[in-house]
Amino acid sequence: MVHSDFVAAATRGAMAVVDGNVMAINPGEEPKMQMFIWNNIFFSLGFDVRDHYKDLGGDAAAFVAPRNDLQGVRVYSAVDTAGLHTLGTVVVDYRGYRVTAQSIIPGILEKEQEQSVVYGSIDFGTTVLSHPKYMELLSKAGQQLKIMPHSVISANGETVELCSSVECKGIIGNDGRHYILDLLRTFPPDVNFLQLEDDELREDIKSMGFPIIHKHKLCCLRQELVDSFVEARYFMFIRYAAFHLQQLSAKRQRDTAQKSIENKDVDMKEAANETEKKEEKTKRETKSQEKEVKEKKHKKEDKKDKESAKKEAAKEKTAEEEKPAAKSEKKEDDLLLNENYSEIDTDVAKKIVESITDSICSGGDKQESDSGERSRAVVAAAARAVASLKESEFDVRFNPDVYSAGIKHAAEPEQLAKQRHLVKEAAAFLLTTQIPAFVRECLEHTSAPMDGAGLTEALHGRGINVRYLGRVANALRPHAQLSYLHAIAVAELLLRAAKHIYTAYLQGCEAMCIGAAVAHFLNCLLGACGSPALSAAEGPGAARPTRGPRGRRARRHAHAAPPPDPHPDWQNLTPKSLFSQIKQELKAYWGYELNADSMDSVIEKHSLQKISLLRSFALKVGLQLMLREYDFDSKNKAPFTANDIMNIFPVVKHINPRASDAYNFYTTGQNKIQAGAVSEGHELIAEALNLLNNVYGAMHGEIAQCLRMVARLCYVTGEHRDAMAYQQKAVLMSERVNGIDHPYTITEYSHLALYCFANGQVSTALKLLYRARYLALLVCGENHPEMALLDSNIALILHAVGEYELSLRFAERALAVTCASHGARSLKAAVARHLLARTLSCLGDFRAALQHEKETYSIYKQQLGEKHEKTRESSECLRHLTQQAVVLQKRLAEAYARAPHAAPAPPPLHIQPPGMASVIDMLNLINGILFVQISPQDIEQFKAEIEKRQLKELPIPGVLGELGSEEKEQKMETDAADS
Repeated sequence: MVHSDFVAAATRGAMAVVDGNVMAINPGEEPKMQMFIWNNIFFSLGFDVRDHYKDLGGDAAAFVAPRNDLQGVRVYSAVDTAGLHTLGTVVVDYRGYRVTAQSIIPGILEKEQEQSVVYGSIDFGTTVLSHPKYMELLSKAGQQLKIMPHSVISANGETVELCSSVECKGIIGNDGRHYILDLLRTFPPDVNFLQLEDDELREDIKSMGFPIIHKHKLCCLRQELVDSFVEARYFMFIRYAAFHLQQLSAKRQRDTAQKSIENKDVDMKEAANETEKKEEKTKRETKSQEKEVKEKKHKKEDKKDKESAKKEAAKEKTAEEEKPAAKSEKKEDDLLLNENYSEIDTDVAKKIVESITDSICSGGDKQESDSGERSRAVVAAAARAVASLKESEFDVRFNPDVYSAGIKHAAEPEQLAKQRHLVKEAAAFLLTTQIPAFVRECLEHTSAPMDGAGLTEALHGRGINVRYLGRVANALRPHAQLSYLHAIAVAELLLRAAKHIYTAYLQGCEAMCIGAAVAHFLNCLLGACGSPALSAAEGPGAARPTRGPRGRRARRHAHAAPPPDPHPDWQNLTPKSLFSQIKQELKAYWGYELNADSMDSVIEKHSLQKISLLRSFALKVGLQLMLREYDFDSKNKAPFTANDIMNIFPVVKHINPRASDAYNFYTTGQNKIQAGAVSEGHELIAEALNLLNNVYGAMHGEIAQCLRMVARLCYVTGEHRDAMAYQQKAVLMSERVNGIDHPYTITEYSHLALYCFANGQVSTALKLLYRARYLALLVCGENHPEMALLDSNIALILHAVGEYELSLRFAERALAVTCASHGARSLKAAVARHLLARTLSCLGDFRAALQHEKETYSIYKQQLGEKHEKTRESSECLRHLTQQAVVLQKRLAEAYARAPHAAPAPPPLHIQPPGMASVIDMLNLINGILFVQISPQDIEQFKAEIEKRQLKELPIPGVLGELGSEEKEQKMETDAADS
């Protein structure tokens, strides 16, 4: 609640600052350089004050720095290191200005900044200070944020150790707390958008057109990307080490076996020699002198025979020993030539590393030291392979100052080169791994953003910055199934470029002309009129009529106010010039080539909707428009007037504190549900809902999500009334918190419609689905997969109430969109065809129904096999439709036989309406709710199998050979858990 109050107060203060209602603390300075204090909150504007960002991009860097600072505040607040404090920070965009609002450190206004700062630098690295307490606190946080402690050389030649960027400042307040601020370089720099003087990117990255010279030098990677990169490198390290340690163990076993064979040969030779000596002594004692010469002769012959036999036996033994050795060497060479580390499962690799390391270290002293050296060499090689900063262990952390200009690093050139290489590898990881992974995820339809905001959220989830949106759009273009997402990406690019232009455009407008200026910009952006000119009543010189004495006083003193400029600069904007600026901004900022001559041609090419573009742009810049029908296609009249601009709202960015205990309960409950323990998961999520209500209050977006989950659990467990009650609360809350046209609200509507139908409220369910479809049409248009889902639901409910003609239209539309987005041979297309076949059969068109059901059967047979339940159901449906078609044909033949010259009227059809249970089953299938029946015997067998596998230990020598069976076991466990 304290945070919410601070955000509300900061927003009001920022609006008052831009409107000119707050006195500056430095009124003698230029307006761009002024700073403000209101309600104990410090406000500053997003301009380059006193050339602080001159070398980093000027005003462009000063504009983006507060956003980077806010991201740093977010991650340090999430780490929640005891004793380390951040400032309350809010970034407000209002009327073209960016205002940063920050809480004031106790006592900071009583002394100069140079005296307050005890850690960091106030002159971008020239003079650097350190503090032992800050080093202790920041080292703890840096372990989680992957920030490497590093040393820099201050202006006085002193080496100073830091665990943050040099811009990060530490100030101890009068309350004794340790505060950090200016966290704009918390994350490693994005070298794909930096001009590197003494360094170069990888060749494959350069071939993609990088580096792109950005308008500022504060481009940073996201924390999500850093986490994903470190995790990927750790898995690579484990697999690499496991592979080579397994080879080391196999080699050691071969050496041990060879030594034992050699020892046996030596023992056998010694025993043979002793036996021969005893025999000779006995013979010398028992035999007479007379036969001595003869005996010696015989002994010489025997000795020759024994030597030749021994030589032959030794040759045979050597040949037999060389065969398995040659085989093992060949096998080792094959493994070395084919080092597919990624094929080794991570858990199996960890077991290999742990078990083989233990076995190596469990030998004798000499053997232990020898094996330990070998294992350390393997770990060092693995560390080098993943660019670890330490050779003895996995340590991937980043130096945020590694490419900062004007900083003298104390590290050796070799070590600095390693640190820079790691940063370049992280930036390359975004291009070579994360963006292709995002495209694959979209092809699998695990996420389907409905608008630009959803696309941005999905990209941020994978650590992809929005400045890569042009690269993402180009990656989406070749995939026909993702044409809807490519259109969303192009629309987001257009609107973000227009927003950049709008920000500078609005700063040049006088306060009294803002409404007319905004309307003119929208006309140039979305109107079809070639030269939208404002009427005389809307021009900058027009004054609205006033009434009463106040109006008379205003007229009496009108000469005191300077007359407005009759031809302000904003009126010079035309649709052609605006589109030219948008194309230039797209090329310069995102590296995206827009091959079009006008906005209308882009909209037509990508099947965009102007109403959707208007909605998204208004949300981005905070516009409130009059609710009326806008004619975007008129070439004679501009669609917008100054009276249509009702208000301009601030767009606020701030951190969202999370109720960690409630979040842990929620995630644990989800895991329980996925493991099959529905009742336990239900209890945990209900407890999370109580905690969320206690922490956040009555209204919050996370409470709406939790209510949706509780409603789904109630529905699954058969408590349909409770499900409807919880989902109704979720809908109301989502409307208030997210907005009436937010994609989350659309989803809440569709879920509530399902629960209403399950409770027998058919008309209410249809109204909710129609409302959801209308909102989805405004947000994303007809060609989105979400529209196919809504159309399928509407078609099924209309089919249930006997509205077959209308149901057919929705079913056909759902099939067309499903085939376009998921493919004509997908399982979703099979479900859509089956639904269409059912509707056609009820209309008596058995020929078309049979055709669609045959396609359904073919898809199921190909994808699932002949013995699958769905394939058998489709086969049964085919048989039923064939029987119905035969009966209809017989009736038509009989009617024709009775009246051969008259056109036979179609015989009456007695269609059995579908039962409520079958319709609900079909609705559940369409909406992804599956009920799997498992017998108690299957559960007991599964538990016994799990216990058996837990007791079973992993054998060392054949680990790599057993990887296939291990993966099968994991798949079985996953399938059983999903069931």
